Amino acid sequence: MKSQPTPDHAWLQQFVGEWAYEVTAEAKPGEPDQKFTGTESIRALGGLWIQCEGKGTAPDGTPATMMLTLGYDPKKGKYVGTWFGSMMDFLWVYEGTREGNVLTLRTTGPNFGEGGGTANYREVLEWKGPAERTFTSYMEEAGGTWKQLMAMTYRRA
Repeated sequence: MKSQPTPDHAWLQQFVGEWAYEVTAEAKPGEPDQKFTGTESIRALGGLWIQCEGKGTAPDGTPATMMLTLGYDPKKGKYVGTWFGSMMDFLWVYEGTREGNVLTLRTTGPNFGEGGGTANYREVLEWKGPAERTFTSYMEEAGGTWKQLMAMTYRRA
């Protein structure tokens, strides 16, 4: 079975290349936000998928490697993907939609807030220009409010 790329697959191809990133992440209450830097290398897989390999620092200061895959499922009418990293044993599975230059991915994963269990997450990828994009992560809190956990800015290297 040979799949043909759609315009939604083609939209993903603009991510391909080498990137440097800066992260600002929420710290524990009373502590300043954490800041990290790293790099990301993105390659295309058959015009249907992109594979993103990030290398940087984990919140505990150790080296970290992260993998993000993104594609588009025409049957679902949604973007799909996964994320995993060397700092945790959880596989994040995404589905999302795009409006213009903003791709919003949704998933459920470990609750990093009070109470443990699981929580809903929203990851927003936004193009700011041909050489700059952002990735902002939000967790849904009790009562349905969304709390920003981290913001990343990527610039072409």
